[in-house]
Amino acid sequence: MLKADSALCSVPGVGPRRAAALEKLGVGTVEDLLYVLPFRYEDRRAFARIGELRPGGREMTLAVHVESSRLIRTRRRGFTIFEARLKDESGSIRAVWYNQPYLQRVFPAGRRAVVFGRASVDRYGTNLVLENPDHEIQDDQDAEGIHTGRIVPVYRKLGEWTSRMQRTLVFRVLEGLAAASVPEPVPHEIGSRHGFLPRLEALRQTHFPPAHAGLDALAERRTLGQRSLAFEEIFLLQIGLALRRVGFHEEARGISYAVPDALRTRLARVLPFRLTQAQKRVLREIREDLESPHPMGRLLQGDVGSGKTIVALLAMLVAVENGYQAALMVPTEILAEQHFRSLSQLLRREGTDYRPVLLSGSLRSARRKEVLEEIGSGRAQIVLGTHALFEPQVRFHRLGLVVVDEQHRFGVLQRAALAGKGERPDVLVMTATPIPRSLALTVYGDLELSVIDELPPGRTPIRTVVRGEAERKRVYEGVRTAISRGQQAYVVVPLVEETEKTDLKAATAFAGKLQAEVFPDRNVGLVHGRLRGEEKDEVMRAFADGRIHVLVATTVIEVGVDVANATVMVVEHAERFGLSQLHQLRGRVGRGSTRSYCVLMVGEDGVGRDARERLRIMEETSDGFRIAEKDLELRGPGAVFGTQQHGLSDLQFLALVLKDPALLDAARAEAHDLVHGGPGGQARARRILGSLRGAWRRRIRLAEVG
Repeated sequence: MLKADSALCSVPGVGPRRAAALEKLGVGTVEDLLYVLPFRYEDRRAFARIGELRPGGREMTLAVHVESSRLIRTRRRGFTIFEARLKDESGSIRAVWYNQPYLQRVFPAGRRAVVFGRASVDRYGTNLVLENPDHEIQDDQDAEGIHTGRIVPVYRKLGEWTSRMQRTLVFRVLEGLAAASVPEPVPHEIGSRHGFLPRLEALRQTHFPPAHAGLDALAERRTLGQRSLAFEEIFLLQIGLALRRVGFHEEARGISYAVPDALRTRLARVLPFRLTQAQKRVLREIREDLESPHPMGRLLQGDVGSGKTIVALLAMLVAVENGYQAALMVPTEILAEQHFRSLSQLLRREGTDYRPVLLSGSLRSARRKEVLEEIGSGRAQIVLGTHALFEPQVRFHRLGLVVVDEQHRFGVLQRAALAGKGERPDVLVMTATPIPRSLALTVYGDLELSVIDELPPGRTPIRTVVRGEAERKRVYEGVRTAISRGQQAYVVVPLVEETEKTDLKAATAFAGKLQAEVFPDRNVGLVHGRLRGEEKDEVMRAFADGRIHVLVATTVIEVGVDVANATVMVVEHAERFGLSQLHQLRGRVGRGSTRSYCVLMVGEDGVGRDARERLRIMEETSDGFRIAEKDLELRGPGAVFGTQQHGLSDLQFLALVLKDPALLDAARAEAHDLVHGGPGGQARARRILGSLRGAWRRRIRLAEVG
């Protein structure tokens, strides 16, 4: 009998070479294989007749007799065609399979079979043919009922294993698996309370659904088997996050900052404007964390332009006033330099003597050495930089607060690496990508949540419109009008250079065309990701200083670029961008009090249904949270949030959980009750996580690093 932890090489038909290849893909054991779940299902239960087939029609299941068969060796070396004439009471049809010569043993004349496929017209345009149909031999008892005559699981290709091969292997494993060897990480009383299936039965029903299963429910991953596995996945993740929060609040002794009224009055003098009520509320929440003896772990959400950076600055100044250093990590050098300039300007007000420094990868070696020495000695009180901050040679004198801006651009391991440069420093994570509550609780379940849901006064809403090629001249006239008023414009394109495979406008060619043909009397600049750091910074400085009137850019400007004089954003081929990305791009304008415009240009070939929906939402609303919810619905969490960077790429049911808050809430509540359920709760929770093996350990790595 097979066991859940058996190596795959012990499964008949796998062998050492194939097992080694699968192990490289993270599938080393029987349990790992069973958690490679189907990504869709095909209904092959209803049988049709050959006479009902139509060219290009839907795929159908046929019960047939093999009338004749032959193997054809072509002139092309190594290329074979196996051909069989299949028959039922309504007629006959030719079926062909390419490069599968072994089928001549499978389909001898007279054999009964079931095939599944779509009919097409042969190359002569006269007869119907089935090309590479899936098949099942009815008198092959080992394979009966796997590939046809049922709802069939379809898998993504796993190395050299096709979906059919995986289906056969999984069926064989489930048939030979010792039930006692399959661990139950969800305690029995919890699973029973919610009516979920035991783990092995849930896996069986997910791979090979029962006859009564509905195809829609399977596609939406809401059958009982799938929901049972989804609960298990999120429950285990929530245990890890709950244990991490326990570590923050019960075990770890952090820094307790003093924030007296006199300090708050002094800090208020730094600001050239009044804070919004939302900023004040968030600052109170952060202040309570800073005064606490436990390390802060807080996620600060705020839409584009809501004033998160000011809140972060005030928090950093609290750390500095208490004798500690603060670090602000951002994803790009452009953003790091921009923050450095704006914060330095603010800190010079009222004769303050705070000392910020900038550390980025492009610093010359002499200056870099100076900055590293200032950080190490403690003379640098506020350190701004890119990923260069968590390099080994960066040593802080007394790091007390870590602020990570645009967290979705960094992995959790990078966040942990920077925090590790201090003695349990407080951590403030910021994002301008609005996160639906369900995703925030799943991704950042170890952090407290703060939201700035109010824009500073004086901001004029951005008007967003969708335009086609026929209106291009009118769009350019609008850009010219804005420039004549002393304003500036962005033009965003998706590529850097033309390729043979696409007609998308490339930044290099497009910038040249705009300069020569459209705005010959104005300065057109170009910035993209392939420019060297210093070249990119020089272009952005020229744009910020007003020396460039129209800036052609790729999405390198998506995050953090702040030029208040830029009032027009034109996005070429807007149908090719995701909703959150369009929202971030739009946020580059509307930074001042002047009315700003975002023009979404669509290509000549028309727009698909999902793209139309994205563009409609952009025209209707500037509410980042509504946009994030819609983007999540349209594209799923991986595409929206870059989950690969979060250790979530292995989670299989995240999309279902995010659409079903009740399931998430139940898993969170059960995990919380387990961890906090008396003196043995934490130990029991740690035993559950400690018993996980193989691919499961990767699934909860987010909880391990937080």
